[in-house]
Amino acid sequence: MARAALASKNIGRGPRPFATYLPAASVAAASFLSVMPVITTSGWIPDFGFLVLIAWRLLRADVWPAWWAAPLGLFNDLIAGLPIGFSVTLWTAAMLALDMADRRTMWRDYWIEWAIAALFIGLYEIAQWRIAQVMGASLPFRSVAPPIVVAILAFPIAAWMVAQIDRWRLGR
Repeated sequence: MARAALASKNIGRGPRPFATYLPAASVAAASFLSVMPVITTSGWIPDFGFLVLIAWRLLRADVWPAWWAAPLGLFNDLIAGLPIGFSVTLWTAAMLALDMADRRTMWRDYWIEWAIAALFIGLYEIAQWRIAQVMGASLPFRSVAPPIVVAILAFPIAAWMVAQIDRWRLGR
């Protein structure tokens, strides 16, 4: 068995070049999905940048420090057309809350991570609805349910894509 391990092609291979920047680049690329030419009367399309950010943070806590959420959130605000500071504030708060949750928990399985992501997705969509209301939009609260459900159901796909990018990035 030791000879088989030594014959492996993975020994001596490190991470890909620019591996430290790939998570941030994937969040920025996911933020660009919000400008897809999709016409809808209700905003049921989730914020893919936030989904990828949460997926990266739940998969690997050591990918970036919590302060990286602020520039990524600013980039998302500029691309998605959200009020400046909205994603900056909520993404940073989510990263800090996940840091605190990591200190409190010893282990998490996939279902717990999905529930944590669902909680943050729900809070993010409700905050988006509230900001729209403050800015003068007359949206009933029931209009928040479809984007929350779609985003929660889309999270496993985002988590799978992030896991595949991470495997490629680390050369595994």
